[in-house]
Amino acid sequence: MTTPYAWKKSSYSGGGEGNACVEVALRRTRTAIRDSKAPAHGTLSVPAPAFAAFVNALKRPGGLV
Repeated sequence: MTTPYAWKKSSYSGGGEGNACVEVALRRTRTAIRDSKAPAHGTLSVPAPAFAAFVNALKRPGGLV
């Protein structure tokens, strides 16, 4: 039996219904990512360290640009 993901959405997801964003579900070894506008269309799962590195790169001055 699998436990359902606890999906979280950024507080920066915009106005209205706040669905112009992605949602993440953090697990011990993986991070699941889905489109908040179409959550039933599938998820992307990446190793947790890779997702953490991606987020940290976005936080750096200049981001990933």
